Amino acid sequence: MLLSWLSSGYYKILLLAPASAEASRGQWAGENTVKIIVCIPARYSSTRFPGKVLAKDTGKFLIQHTWERAKLAQLPANILIAADDKRILDAAKSFGADCVLTNPECKSGTDRIAEAVAELDYDIIVNVQADEPEIDPANIDLLAQILLDNPQIPMATLAAPFENPDKISDPNIVKVVVTSDERQASSDAAHRAIYFSRLPIPYDRKKAGIGRKELYLRHIGIYAYRKDFLLKLTKLPQTPLEKTEKLEQLRAIENGFDILVAKVEHTADGIDTPNQYADFVKRYMKGQKQK
Repeated sequence: MLLSWLSSGYYKILLLAPASAEASRGQWAGENTVKIIVCIPARYSSTRFPGKVLAKDTGKFLIQHTWERAKLAQLPANILIAADDKRILDAAKSFGADCVLTNPECKSGTDRIAEAVAELDYDIIVNVQADEPEIDPANIDLLAQILLDNPQIPMATLAAPFENPDKISDPNIVKVVVTSDERQASSDAAHRAIYFSRLPIPYDRKKAGIGRKELYLRHIGIYAYRKDFLLKLTKLPQTPLEKTEKLEQLRAIENGFDILVAKVEHTADGIDTPNQYADFVKRYMKGQKQK
């Protein structure tokens, strides 16, 4: 069973130990079981770090670390890897993961996930990036819980405060602004996204640019979708703002769909470059020595 508590503007997750590990899989909405799956889109080619998902300097594939972290989440009934290359499929089989091959021509990870789950019997799909070996499993449960608690909402994601104000202007770090909706049951509840941008938003006119650090939220690239909405979204044409910012989530906003955003206090960065991977390897090895 999972209970979500709200404190100081951030979701807090309290996991109550179930009677058994299997008993924790899935979640109930009334008397109907809502089936939840984590899908990890995995692409072999990467401009900055080719083949990174199969990097193995820790003794485990990078994607294996992500899969193992995802398996610690309590609400999903299954974890599925959606691969574009047989090398990823073979690696996934070697560590016991469920994996399917998808069309290598998929335009995005979202399209890859939609293809992978199209014929599967699940209600909520949580999209976890393959290069997130330090993802917090509680964030996966939080996203699923948001959709369980808000049956009218088709999509949810996460955001965190900026720890380093110098990063607010970095176009590689996506910013999000959200509503402060008095109609919501709690001011601490997840809020609807207004816009996502690579530019610093909001713009502080008095300071001619970036204002107080507390005004800015860093988007975290993990999503939960209702399956029917995911399949619908990926069939919609790309929208002008999506093309301009190169941000897929703007397709939902431009088509009038709500995205709920929950705030979390901290998030681990994904692996985009060989240097970031080397830093992760050092942290992992240090942690192993301390056990």
